[in-house]
Amino acid sequence: MKRLFAFALAALLAVLAAPQPARAAEDAPETKAGGAALMEAGSMRLLAGINEHERLPMASTTKVMTALLAIERCDLEGMVKIPDQAVGVEGSSMYLCKGESLRMMDLLYGLMLTSGNDAAVAIAIEIAGTVEDFAALMNARAAEIGCTDTNFVTPNGLHNAEHYTTAYDLCLIACEAMQSEVFRQIVSTDYYQTRSGDRTRTLKNKNRILWQYDGGNGIKTGYTKAAGRCLVFSAERSGAQLVGVVLNCPDMWEEATALLDYGFENYRVSRLLEDNTRVGHVAVLGGEKNGLEVRAKEDILYPLAIDGTDKLRWELDCVQELRAPVAEGTPLGELRLYCNEKQVLTTELLAAETIAAADYGFYLNEILSRFGAA
Repeated sequence: MKRLFAFALAALLAVLAAPQPARAAEDAPETKAGGAALMEAGSMRLLAGINEHERLPMASTTKVMTALLAIERCDLEGMVKIPDQAVGVEGSSMYLCKGESLRMMDLLYGLMLTSGNDAAVAIAIEIAGTVEDFAALMNARAAEIGCTDTNFVTPNGLHNAEHYTTAYDLCLIACEAMQSEVFRQIVSTDYYQTRSGDRTRTLKNKNRILWQYDGGNGIKTGYTKAAGRCLVFSAERSGAQLVGVVLNCPDMWEEATALLDYGFENYRVSRLLEDNTRVGHVAVLGGEKNGLEVRAKEDILYPLAIDGTDKLRWELDCVQELRAPVAEGTPLGELRLYCNEKQVLTTELLAAETIAAADYGFYLNEILSRFGAA
């Protein structure tokens, strides 16, 4: 059975091995940033990294995680009464007033467009009751995403010696956030006018990437004296969504642009496998058919270097035979993709059809049909 799978997948890889345009010879652009990373959002593949695992403060780019938790946990049309702790918070602000009530969605726009430190505190207390308990939720979510060098203390990034991340971890968080349609809508908005609260607020996005870079669609600026200039940025072209981070970067706009250019010029998202692609057969015992086709559960898309230097390998873990009845969609195993000997993606293998168990009537019909043929 495994040989059948290998043959089918070898044919798919042969298509991918067709000649590709040559990649530019230069390596990833140099940077003055304390740490930098660039990823393709869907796969979270690291396309470029410079000191990407260096622990650094991240200022208001912290708010990417604050927004992600709010979107995942809250009724975005629900009203939030502004607590005392959220009034008069230092730094950038929505200028929230004590006791006023705003929609959670309005707070999120204030959080991400004007970088409201007060909005971050209001959101944290609404969700968790205290800033400290909200920070615990932030750290738990970061661990789920795969961050290993991140510790949140505040929801807004105001300086604390124990509040840090890395360019790599923050890029993972941003890639996760960009899977949310609501998050993408918020961070790609130039201007927004609130619809709740004691007064109408007109908010302008501080992120120049939106209007200075072709395809720019996010994400968040940040600055404190300790963290320096920080930027989480993103752009989409030809179906490829790239996300990047620069921390402590004096020329953050120019360096973000250079990293995005590098990613789009040197990588292309390829559809390696389509959902429902039939990749082999499994033997069936005691069924009306003695075998069934196995299909992939979902598309596999992955960014590949356009010079063709990436080495791909498939690994299959699938049952070799099973007993009827078998329902269409039954999980039968897993298909794993390796790129340059690193496991990067998986998809389930499913039964492509339903096969009923053979009963007395089935065998009788088989016998009669054979006699009739004779």
